[in-house]
Amino acid sequence: MIAFTKMHGLGNDFMVFEAAEGLALPSTTTWRALADRHTGIGFDQALVISEPLSAGVDARYRIFNADGSEVEQCGNGARCVAEWLRLQGRARDGLLLESTGGVVQARFPAAGQVAIDMGEPRFAEPAETSLILDGREIHYTSLSLGNPHIVLEVASVAEVPVATVGPALESHPNFPARTNVGFLQIIDADHALLRVYERGVGETRACGTGACAAMATGRRAGRFNETVTITLPGGALQISWEGIGSHLWMSGPATVAFQGFVEV
Repeated sequence: MIAFTKMHGLGNDFMVFEAAEGLALPSTTTWRALADRHTGIGFDQALVISEPLSAGVDARYRIFNADGSEVEQCGNGARCVAEWLRLQGRARDGLLLESTGGVVQARFPAAGQVAIDMGEPRFAEPAETSLILDGREIHYTSLSLGNPHIVLEVASVAEVPVATVGPALESHPNFPARTNVGFLQIIDADHALLRVYERGVGETRACGTGACAAMATGRRAGRFNETVTITLPGGALQISWEGIGSHLWMSGPATVAFQGFVEV
């Protein structure tokens, strides 16, 4: 029996629980069953909190997608982990959290709001490139926020066939480990719209690292100011980045939906 908290960041939802020492984690099949929105708990990712591996770090979290695959980083997930620890009375301002994608710092500017230092975006070499999909050339920027992303600028996110183009790009041979796919519509230097097809999940209502990747892409190209509002289907995130050589900060809500127990 596992006690869990259902949380979300702008509708990107999570099953959050702390793994007791020696607890066997669910199998891929069980993760998929738990993620099912009709017969399980329903979530985009499960976040498993445990003792840190590194000195000076407050907690560790592992991230399992709805398809059972484990991934390196999750921006909305990091905010929810930080808020979960705060609600447990175990957080401090400047909280340090580690995942496979690296260590991030969390701050708490207001109740239910969490700001995360996502580190410095790491652009591929070359960052801007293209591929052929169904006979059409697709231009994109490739980078990492602890997990892999490509960002495509589009004229209208409302008109992009994310349900078909997203999975085709996610599993394209150019990305042997698969990738997250962001569709970015720039409104002006302070505001953009974004839809994200997440690796191992599908399109989600929000993607924190995807919003960070979109901001970094636009900022690097000289299209964005230092702070930008990225609006996703589930709501808006504030992303701040001075540019190459500096860390990127993401701010947004982390919300508890309900708590429960489940047999695994």
